[in-house]
Amino acid sequence: MSDADRRIAAPRAPTSHATIGRRSLIAGGLAATLLVRPARATPERMAAAIRDFTGGRAVELGRVRLEMPALVENGNAVPVTVSVDSPMTTADHVTTIALFNERNPLPDVARFHLGPRAGEAWVSTRIRLGDSQTIVAIARLNDGSLWSARAELIVTLPACIEP
Repeated sequence: MSDADRRIAAPRAPTSHATIGRRSLIAGGLAATLLVRPARATPERMAAAIRDFTGGRAVELGRVRLEMPALVENGNAVPVTVSVDSPMTTADHVTTIALFNERNPLPDVARFHLGPRAGEAWVSTRIRLGDSQTIVAIARLNDGSLWSARAELIVTLPACIEP
């Protein structure tokens, strides 16, 4: 028998307990991921997330511009731009811009922290949206005031589909 035949015919080494443990852990994690689905956000959950962000303080309309398409074909990557009318000086600047939605699994989409050195109170990103819904942007200024804007969005092909 040649060396090549011996290599082919040689029995495989037994699988170690560590390998079996890793495989079981991966399979168990996959099963848990498939069985546990996050609950959908609702307008009430969005309102609760906004209350948590604002500390229950009043939010004024204005100073914030929320730009996004009114109709998107695909909810996988929806462009969102938020800008705030602020001089961005040490005496008057935006500290945080937050985005909220009412129908994705989590209502708190993103938070951006800014300071006077940012130069502009402007952020741009892409978000996933699971359905047609309302998006709210809130800006917190260094004086504690809160300003907002909201936009209605129609999504024809949702991104966060629940079976």
